[in-house]
Formats: sequence, C-alpha cells, structure tokens
Amino acid sequence: MLILYAIIVGFIGGAAVSAGAARMYHIPQTQAMGAFRTLGELNACQGDKISHFSFGFGFLLNSAAAAVSTGALTQDVLHRVIPNFSAGILLFKNKSVEETLHNPYKMFIVGGFVGAIVMAFLVSLSRLVPTEVALIAKEILTPAANLMINPVMPIVFLLAALDAGKITGTWAVILGGLAHIIMGNGTPGIILGILIGQSIQDNKGLNKTTVIMIGISVILLVSIAYFRGIFSKIGF
Repeated sequence: MLILYAIIVGFIGGAAVSAGAARMYHIPQTQAMGAFRTLGELNACQGDKISHFSFGFGFLLNSAAAAVSTGALTQDVLHRVIPNFSAGILLFKNKSVEETLHNPYKMFIVGGFVGAIVMAFLVSLSRLVPTEVALIAKEILTPAANLMINPVMPIVFLLAALDAGKITGTWAVILGGLAHIIMGNGTPGIILGILIGQSIQDNKGLNKTTVIMIGISVILLVSIAYFRGIFSKIGF
C-alpha cells in the first residue's frame, strides 16, 4: 500500500510541477504554477538532454541520501529532479525545446510517470534500509551529495556560461561571485548571469526586459546581503 500511495502522490505531484514549469515559458499569455529557480535551471541546461539528466541525477543522489538518513523528501525532488528528468526524456527523441520542454501537455504526461517512479523509488529505499545503515548513510552520503551541490554544480554552470560567450560568461562570473559571497553558493547568481548575458547577446544589446532583469537581480542580491548582515561585516 505504501508503494501504491507513493505512485499516486508522485504522479500527481510530478505531473503538476512539470506542467507548471512548462507553462512558465508562456507567461504572460497564460498563468503558470512553477518556481523561477526551476525555470532558470532548466534554461541553464540549454536544451541538452545529457545536461538535464546529469543535473537531475545529481540532486536525486542528494534526495536519496536525505530519504535514507532522515526518512524525508527534500524540495529538490519536485523542483529539480522530476522536471529535469522529464525534459531529458522528451528531448531524447526531439531536440526542439519548443515542442518538448515548452509543451505543458507533454511535460504533464512524462512528469507524472517520472514522479511516480522517483517517488516510489525514494520511499522504497527509505523503508528498506535498516536504522544502522541509515545512520552511516547520513554521515557519508549526505556530505558527498552536498559536495555535488557546492562546489561541483556552480563550476558546471560557470563552465557552461563561459562556453556560451564573453558577455554571458562575464555576467555569470560577476553575479556568481557576488552570490557566493552573500549566500555561500554561486549557482543562483551564475544562473541569473546566464539569463541576463544570453538575453543581451540575443538582442545585441540592452533592452527594457534586460534592464528590468538587471534591476531585479541587484535588488535581490542587495536585500539578501542586508538581511544576512553582510554590510555590517564589511564595515558599512
């Protein structure tokens, strides 16, 4: 019964979050149910199926370690694992992101099945592992998975940004460096840098949308720095 419940919940959650992520590509024409973090990380993979699979698998390890050691699911399951696996599967036969990743219907169907499989796997794993092994996993697997998140993932995204061009790479380095100083993890800043830099490259200069993105990024970083006491630490 536990596996059956996991499959049902996984299908509903996976379908909803995957369709929501796809619908975000159609804003403002349609409303969407998704997180900008998910959208940014999907975009950072640039429609490459291997990148989507590797990104999702990295966070699957983290989620599995958490499930084994604590019996709880992390937010990465819905925000990162399922959407990236779903995108990778759809892109395996069709490289057009407009027909796959941006298609809410296809992402809904694939995301549902992916969610059911992932949820059943994680729940089964947490139930099968003895308490003694779970304690060992907490001490070994969790730190290893954390290393995947920081510093491995920031390095991967930064390399992708540098490969995308000088403008994208420059913005990723600047915002990624600031994010690392403020939050201890450069990935959010690097993703913002990729979005801003790529927009500038595609439009061959600044436009209203890009300026708004830059303004929002600055406000976010300054606000986070203020509430985390960064300014007082550096003497301001």
